[in-house]
Amino acid sequence: MFVYYSGIHYLCTRKNEILNYMKILPIRLAVVLLGALMLAGCKSSRDVAYFQNIEDVDLSLSKGLYTARIMPKDELTITVSSTDPTAASVFNLSVSKTISNSSTSLSTQQILVPYVVDNDGYINYPQIGRLYVVGMSCVELQEYICKKIAPYFSNDDPPLVTVRMSNYRVTVLGEVSSPRVVSVSEEKMSVLEAIASAGDLSIYGQRKNVIVIREDENGEKSYHMLDLTDANVINDPYYYVQQNDIIYVTPNKTKARNSDIGQVTTITISITSILISLASLMYNILKK
Repeated sequence: MFVYYSGIHYLCTRKNEILNYMKILPIRLAVVLLGALMLAGCKSSRDVAYFQNIEDVDLSLSKGLYTARIMPKDELTITVSSTDPTAASVFNLSVSKTISNSSTSLSTQQILVPYVVDNDGYINYPQIGRLYVVGMSCVELQEYICKKIAPYFSNDDPPLVTVRMSNYRVTVLGEVSSPRVVSVSEEKMSVLEAIASAGDLSIYGQRKNVIVIREDENGEKSYHMLDLTDANVINDPYYYVQQNDIIYVTPNKTKARNSDIGQVTTITISITSILISLASLMYNILKK
């Protein structure tokens, strides 16, 4: 009982001081909460900008045109053209596809059948049989097929062969704006172009830690780390993507801390709100 009355006496004698403290306590709590949230979102520009040392890089080391090489499981579209349609048609495998032009009319269109490279690196080509194509570029395969089918055409009318990879694509995952599978129409794409196609890195993506996972023609997988803040990435052998590459952008520490924002931040805000409410309540009680 003595302790209780002593506490009451202390509160009464120090009432003005307590009132002044309780008056500014909600403001202090609000400032602390705001500061914590701002610090959580701070990020150095050194972790965001690409090519930070571009003026120190020898770009001559990247001289040369990238050439994609055919791999197992690639789908190849091979077209043979000639002034003799009958001779060329033998080498242009196609199927008929019905297309609806409107609600009442239908039309039939010939669609070329792609050649799928098997696990041993071969395709089955009309009149010629099995051709080993793994490791060739599209241009090299064009020349190779042209020589193989030349006997079926007149010397005055050599065939024209066009080869395209119809399933050239890469996958971009992780801290990008729009993760997706990116189709490569020109058989040449850099890592930066692939990332740009996925909407660029988010502010939480590690520019210094971009992983490229690659599978070779023997099915062996490997990975490589790229630092996009270093302009020397232009000279990196992994700068240009290969078909079926997987590009993964790892999250930074800020994203890791914010991964539980739905729980931690909510709890922090709730506790702060309760403290502010209690401080305001005690202020109003002591003020009477």
